[in-house]
Amino acid sequence: HVQLVESGGGSVQAGGNLRLSCTGSGYTYNSGCMGWFRQTPGQEREGVAAISAVGTSTHYADSVKGRFTIARDNAKKTMFLQMNSLQPEDTAMYYCAAALGYCDANGFASPRTYHYWGQGTQVTVS
Repeated sequence: HVQLVESGGGSVQAGGNLRLSCTGSGYTYNSGCMGWFRQTPGQEREGVAAISAVGTSTHYADSVKGRFTIARDNAKKTMFLQMNSLQPEDTAMYYCAAALGYCDANGFASPRTYHYWGQGTQVTVS
């Protein structure tokens, strides 16, 4: 069965860095784009970043541009989110997601674009 497993979350002070990872299994890993979302209690899931199937195209939410970098290693079936200069407003549960097709600049931040989801990893910035 399909699994997406996130890791790398934790607690950091403002200005600190974290690197999230998401490893996939049970499906053709490079079949589509992948993305990172985040969610806080009572809020909708927010698209943070996305990367194309072969990693040549990326999209970012305005709130993280210049601070976060998304990457993927298809040979290792792993996607990454390097988060620098973290701020308290970045505190959230972070989820990785995989689509079975293409993500464009309009659709990458919509949860409906994606077919598979991980369980999430908590990031807390104080």
